[in-house]
Amino acid sequence: MPAALASHSLPVEAPLPPVHTPEVGRQVLAVFFRLTNEWHLGAADEQVLLGVGKTTLFAWKAGKVRAGLEPAVLERLSYLLRIYAALQILLPEPERAAAWLRKPNAAPLFGGGTALQRLLAGQVGDLHAVANYLDAQRGGDFA
Repeated sequence: MPAALASHSLPVEAPLPPVHTPEVGRQVLAVFFRLTNEWHLGAADEQVLLGVGKTTLFAWKAGKVRAGLEPAVLERLSYLLRIYAALQILLPEPERAAAWLRKPNAAPLFGGGTALQRLLAGQVGDLHAVANYLDAQRGGDFA
């Protein structure tokens, strides 16, 4: 590497912890549970959004994450966090964002139903579709 470029290299940072650890799982789930609290969702809705059973959900709510989260759960969480972030930009007041989720929507994606109905359809593709819709609404092209 030429000397001129070597002096401008980025500082080396500590590596990020692996995402498949119990500690990272607990931290991500804590964010998820704050999100669902803001959206006024119950345990049954949380189960559907995460794609897990009741026993697993309540263990996680109690902070009992014994292993790293499965890739399928991490994928669901990534879409939900994208949705939350987009709503924070589009509707920065938590009550407005929660209300939008429950408001009938004429957009073709929702067909007159609500975004929450689409999210609770249970398929990861529904989470992906809503995340992409909101990214497009805010002017981002992150699909």
